[in-house]
Amino acid sequence: MTHSQAARDIDTSRPHSARMYDYYLGGKDHFEVDKQAAERVAEAYPAIFVCARENRAFMHRATRVLAREHGIRQWLDIGTGIPTEPNLHQVAQSVVPDARVVYADNDPLVLKYAERLMRSSAEGRTTYIEADVNDPQTLLNAPALAEVLDLSRPVALSLNALMHFVTDAQDPYGIVRRLLDVLPSGSALALSHCTPDFDAPTWQKVTDIYTTAGTPVRFRSQADVARFFDGLDLLEPGVTVGHRWRPDPSDGDTPTDAEVSLWTGVGIKP
Repeated sequence: MTHSQAARDIDTSRPHSARMYDYYLGGKDHFEVDKQAAERVAEAYPAIFVCARENRAFMHRATRVLAREHGIRQWLDIGTGIPTEPNLHQVAQSVVPDARVVYADNDPLVLKYAERLMRSSAEGRTTYIEADVNDPQTLLNAPALAEVLDLSRPVALSLNALMHFVTDAQDPYGIVRRLLDVLPSGSALALSHCTPDFDAPTWQKVTDIYTTAGTPVRFRSQADVARFFDGLDLLEPGVTVGHRWRPDPSDGDTPTDAEVSLWTGVGIKP
């Protein structure tokens, strides 16, 4: 698909989760319908902006830890979202310049801005593929993935704020297992996932807003999020609230667990 085709295929009649997330992060790549839905979420859950910011900060920290401490040089980032600098490859390549990153998303607007995701270091490489996490085999069979990633060497599977958009009926644990099955020992899963554990009534309102907007969601408990890491060696501090996973002293004020409402974790495949 060309960028012009992508622009024609963008559906502005209903909100999209990636464009709503762009709004939460203070971006400008969304439409009025996305802004209206995002503002309804913010009315029910004013800390959604904190949650989005802490999700982004977790991705940065997890990427740096995997690069520095675990020898990861390759990432598969699914549910990429609209580019927001620094993007994952910029974080990884700031530690290991030869890092290779494949981004995947199913929103045509992300494709429209994908060139931002492909400004790689000279030593490394990045690419973007249009793919849906609900169809992992097609994603894994994409020629561009094989051109950039060597699946005989460890890969970090990055699933940030994605799996709560996969309902139980869509087999979320089976999807993650199929993605991990093709990755060799030493690979990693870095995952973040919104949760109702700290304020169930508020998160029920958020669920209703997304569902009414045409995006079914399933926010999960800590125990349910931990299931994604079955069979992996969890890094300390395990599955914990986003701002508590290897916090950086320079991160500034510490939000409350309820404000963040995001379970995060990183596991290594034995």
